[in-house]
Amino acid sequence: MRRLSLSSRLALLFAACTAVVSLFAGVLFSHASEAHFVELDQQLLDGKLIGLRRALHDIQSSESEIRLADELSRQADLSLRITGSDGQRWYDSSAQLPDKLPQTPGLSTLNDGGTDYRVLNAPLFVDKPDSPQLTLLLDITHHQHFLQRMQHLIWLTVGLSALATALLGAWAARSGLRPLRRMSAIASGVSAQSLNARLPEENMPPELAELAHSFNAMLGRLDDSFQRLSAFSADIAHELRTPLSNLLTHTQVTLTRPRPIEDYREALHSNLEELQWMAQLVNDMLYLAKADHGLLSPKREPLELAQEVDLLLEFFAPLAEDTRVTLTREGNAQMEADRTMLRRALSNLLDNALRFTPAEGEVRVRIVDEAKGLRLTVENSGDGIDGALLPRLFDRFYRADPARQEGSSEHAGLGLAITQSIVRAHGGQIRCESGNGWTRFVIELPKGD
Repeated sequence: MRRLSLSSRLALLFAACTAVVSLFAGVLFSHASEAHFVELDQQLLDGKLIGLRRALHDIQSSESEIRLADELSRQADLSLRITGSDGQRWYDSSAQLPDKLPQTPGLSTLNDGGTDYRVLNAPLFVDKPDSPQLTLLLDITHHQHFLQRMQHLIWLTVGLSALATALLGAWAARSGLRPLRRMSAIASGVSAQSLNARLPEENMPPELAELAHSFNAMLGRLDDSFQRLSAFSADIAHELRTPLSNLLTHTQVTLTRPRPIEDYREALHSNLEELQWMAQLVNDMLYLAKADHGLLSPKREPLELAQEVDLLLEFFAPLAEDTRVTLTREGNAQMEADRTMLRRALSNLLDNALRFTPAEGEVRVRIVDEAKGLRLTVENSGDGIDGALLPRLFDRFYRADPARQEGSSEHAGLGLAITQSIVRAHGGQIRCESGNGWTRFVIELPKGD
């Protein structure tokens, strides 16, 4: 079956609610009206009962029949039956009275041959146990016809109200859901070439404003991701174009004429360096791809950060001596982390710091053990980084140095992106700060489980 639209569902819901409320109100009114008629009939019969008892006070009197006829003539729709204590019928004011009447004391209702009666049974003499019984019958057929007409009117009102509410509800729902249709129209027009489309949040109802804001935020994230993906693809082609061109050119030149075996060996050695760099680039890209899909699973083991940092500083010491850069470490802390991944992240930061530290500068590593976690800072002296470039430092293939070399076999601009992936895999965050002649990378890590 075809699913109902939201407008149709709301219209049917409005109609059902209106029908239920109308029916409930109609039933209450019908019961109230019926109870009101019963109360009026009770009062009427009680009054007539008093008059009849007075007229029949002396049942042996010759005037009793005259007074009884006079009392009954005042109410045309009232009838009377008198029966003895033995059940024998003494008197019927009308020959058309039913043969069998209710015997229970008090008020009751009877239907006989299409005629409705309100019946009141009471003794003629209240203080005598063997008193004759008076049965008063009030014709209430017109009352019942009124109640039946009212019930029909109630059902008609319920039906018409439901229909009118369904039509009005459909119109109201369609008008109220107009912003959703605009959202649908904009969403259907979104493509890779039109991710900049946005919903007008200022004219949205409060119930849809948050949805519109979330939808716009989603489009913004998609646009940003698509732009990054496009730039990433262009960067990959940019990075691989130069080494591939070098390999092709070098190989073609080598094969233009016969050469000594040493020349071929030298050409293969040169090609091997380019291939190794390309293999490392591909490995780094696969590593980042795993990080993007949450596939990096650090192996937690207890680590002494001071010991790990000292080993890395010892490794970079020869490079620092060549440029007369001072390497220092301050502080210590213990944590659970993946040793290999942590060393790779710190190596990237130290290598980056040494490359941009001027001669006789300084590179410092600070370890701070805090109550909420660990803070590890790698900072170097030298020219600062423009604040506008800081948010992009961790983008892939991005290098803040404007004099970047195409296809550099040393630095492809992936080191900081890999470092960020490792830090996030450990549940931490990394940021860069630059100012007052210092550039520092701050890593904040939890201590572990």
